[in-house]
Amino acid sequence: MPTLLAVFGLGPWELMIFAFVVLLLFGNRLPSVMRSLGKGVVEFKKGVSGIEDEQPAEPSREQAVKGDHQNSAT
Repeated sequence: MPTLLAVFGLGPWELMIFAFVVLLLFGNRLPSVMRSLGKGVVEFKKGVSGIEDEQPAEPSREQAVKGDHQNSAT
């Protein structure tokens, strides 16, 4: 089964050379880039969990109708 890297014709040696060049070019900035990436992922997870945790501000229409029937019966 061909992998994505094999489709581009990249073998293990090419990947090591590429990683070495990236490390040389971005080595001093790499920790700050990874820190920013980590903070972004944390913020994204907080946002997604915030959306899941939110409750509807207004009761649904069915609940409002049931409440009206209960209030009118008493």
